[in-house]
Order: sequence, then C-alpha cells, then structure tokens
Amino acid sequence: MRFALIDEEKSHHRISRMCRVLGVTTAGYYAWKMRPKSARAVEDEYLKDRIAFHHEESRGTYGAPRLLDDLADEGVHVSRKRIARLMRELDIAGVSGREGKRRRRKSTVMESAAVVDLVRRDFTAEGPNQVWFADITYVPTWEGWLFLAVVMDACTKRIVGWSMRSGWPRR
Repeated sequence: MRFALIDEEKSHHRISRMCRVLGVTTAGYYAWKMRPKSARAVEDEYLKDRIAFHHEESRGTYGAPRLLDDLADEGVHVSRKRIARLMRELDIAGVSGREGKRRRRKSTVMESAAVVDLVRRDFTAEGPNQVWFADITYVPTWEGWLFLAVVMDACTKRIVGWSMRSGWPRR
C-alpha cells in the first residue's frame, strides 16, 4: 500500500522524501515498481473482464452466485467470495429479489367485525366537506419505507390534506 501511494503521488512530491516519511527505502520502492504482477493479480484482471462481461450480458442483474455459475460453464472455477470481492473492486452489484421483481403487495386485510363503513359504500356527496375518505400507503425507497396518508373530499375530489413520514430502514 505504501508503494502504491508513493506511485500515485510521485508527480506532486519527491520519491525520496515520501519514502523517508513512510519509512521505506527508495530501493524497495524501485524494486516494487520493476517487479512483475503476481499470478493471482494477473488472474484477477482476467476474472474482472469476464465478470464485467457476464454482468453486462445480464443487464446488470446477476450477482456473485449466478456469475459463479456462468464462469463455471466457461471452465473457470473460483470461489463465490472471490467473485464478490472482484465485483466490489469493479463497483458492480447484482439485483436482489426484492428490488428486481415488481410484485403486488397485499394491503392489510381487516377482520369483518372491525370494518367501519359509515358511508355504506355510497361514495357520492351533495356538497363539499360532507364526506371525506382517507387512505394510507407505503412506498419502498432506498432510504427505507415512506408512509403517505391522504384525505380526499368525496364531492370535489380534491385532496384536503396529506402527510408523509419515514418508516423503519430497509434491510
């Protein structure tokens, strides 16, 4: 890590000064610079290319388990954790079942004894401010659940009031 930092900052500071501050020798830095990449680093670069290719082919939906299967089909056998690490280095991620699928959520089903129907299913009104309806819904966001409550006038169909509140964070 120290040598990589020196290599990054060599255009701004003298190499000898950075080596002295970081407690390494200049000879050690130049030896590191001339050393060829390790076999694992070369293989990681190859795997990154293959992972990026398969991730793009899946339109950005595949995660480490599916990429593991795709690489195994090519004859490349590596661990799922290594693929996950390389995906983090590439700053890519798969889509989990929650975000990837659009599914209809069930609303709260009240017991028949608890249902209160004061308007007897008659959703009309003679004038404004005689009958109001209210509803509450929740929307999943990246920061957690957003709850939205709305009150509507039955005659004018205008929103009389509304309120939003954040809920518990998403996992």
